[in-house]
Amino acid sequence: MEKIYDVIIIGGGPAGLSAGLYAARAKMEALIIEKGKTGGQIITTNEVVNVPCSVRETTGPAIIERLVEQVETFGTTIVKDNVKEVELEGNIKVVYGMNEVYKAKTIILANGAKPRLLGVPGEGKLTGKGVSYCATCDGDFFTDLEIYVVGGGDSAVEEAMFLTKFAKKVTILCRESALTCAKSIADKVFNHKGVEIIFNTEIREILGNGIVESMIIKNNQTGEETVINADEEDGTFGIFVFIGFIPQTELIKDKVELQYGYIVTDVDMRTNVAGVFAAGDVRVKSLRQVVTAISDGAIAAVQAEKYIESLEDSEEVIQAV
Repeated sequence: MEKIYDVIIIGGGPAGLSAGLYAARAKMEALIIEKGKTGGQIITTNEVVNVPCSVRETTGPAIIERLVEQVETFGTTIVKDNVKEVELEGNIKVVYGMNEVYKAKTIILANGAKPRLLGVPGEGKLTGKGVSYCATCDGDFFTDLEIYVVGGGDSAVEEAMFLTKFAKKVTILCRESALTCAKSIADKVFNHKGVEIIFNTEIREILGNGIVESMIIKNNQTGEETVINADEEDGTFGIFVFIGFIPQTELIKDKVELQYGYIVTDVDMRTNVAGVFAAGDVRVKSLRQVVTAISDGAIAAVQAEKYIESLEDSEEVIQAV
């Protein structure tokens, strides 16, 4: 007999795992499909201190390990597969993976979003070890250290000002000859004593033995390269990259409503397609953090359960008639 799950969750980050946990607790048959390493962006984070109930410092991998254990203990299945196509219309949704075809009554899209990378040598090796893409997550780790913020848009400039709460100095490296943020934000940063701006500048390489120790920057007008070394007493500095995020919505770009590439949902995580929900960084939202992703996943699973109940009630009415 063909297996039809109650819910298929695409994505195995905190949002997807939370959805899987709540679905299993509700006695739903749930499947999580993850194409890569389970855990999403947080799996690359070495230090985590802003997840409620983690009294002491923990790590991204440790959080995910516990989440996966919970999810599997309650009965949700996790499979590795690369989803190539989805059919979201109708009462039965179809997910075409590289390895198998899956069917379910509901779908939760928890594909996530990835920060746009600089693409320079050393960036990947030192991500989570001085290179960061989240000021809220990691700013506190750089208290009384120097911080370099890459970018010139709204997010970069706003986060640079936020990081002055921690850093002894914040320097914005902007590849353009002017900031691209809103004028009101630019006016604030120009008048901020804790922020310096260097224009026409790009990072060429990030160096360090297990932690950021130096970087090479280049003036893209003159071609001149400069080596920035960490203060001898500090031993390191922070590099915060804010050049945009890439929502992982290529799979469903013509199938659900999007805004700037992100999935539009209501407060109950419902998309504009019946029986299809979205959770976590992939949806339009004001704060992309582990705690908000976990919350989204829980809400999406509960609403998926209610949607299935409404379908079953409708079928009973039809049969009674």
